Amino acid sequence: MARVPQSHLDARRRQILDGAKRSFTRNGFHATSMQDVLTETGLSAGAVYRYFRGKDELIEAVASEAFADVSAAFETAVHGAPLRPLHEVLTGVLDAALREQGEKAGATDPQAFPRLVIQVWGEAARNEPLRKTLSDGYSRMRGIWGELIKDYQEAGQLRTDVPTDHIVRTLLAVIQGFIIQRALFNEDAGEVIGDGLRALTTMQAKE
Repeated sequence: MARVPQSHLDARRRQILDGAKRSFTRNGFHATSMQDVLTETGLSAGAVYRYFRGKDELIEAVASEAFADVSAAFETAVHGAPLRPLHEVLTGVLDAALREQGEKAGATDPQAFPRLVIQVWGEAARNEPLRKTLSDGYSRMRGIWGELIKDYQEAGQLRTDVPTDHIVRTLLAVIQGFIIQRALFNEDAGEVIGDGLRALTTMQAKE
């Protein structure tokens, strides 16, 4: 029997993940059945179950990939861009990352991917492997942003009497809030939050 080339296996796995992401983005994790995924991908049950044992594994794979892509977008911004105003880096990269993820999922609704992110957070409350994946990703993001914030502190653009990690965790909370506003309220809050961060990071103490 001829050996199936790795490129074919990778393409089939990609087909399954893309179909699952479209289904989850459209209907949510719990309202999406494996039959929905089969219909979306146009594959047989045997073809899909060869790669994933069930919906939980698909959810974890989709969530892990999305988080990794968003993390990579921020890492590129940190290491590949000159020192720019912090609010521009934060909101610009996040907005672009969310838009790119929505396009990958085949969604035209700008709320689609942010809603998927919120679903992932909720799912992590009951899914231990997924929670571990997100925790590892969160730690990685803190490390990436820690390097960036140190650059701003050394450049005199942020206070140095506040621990770097405290600033990082606050910024990550802002990112989470940005996603929630986009998902729940359909607010394109990038410019608003950018202005708010600019005001906070340039606030001068009164004499």
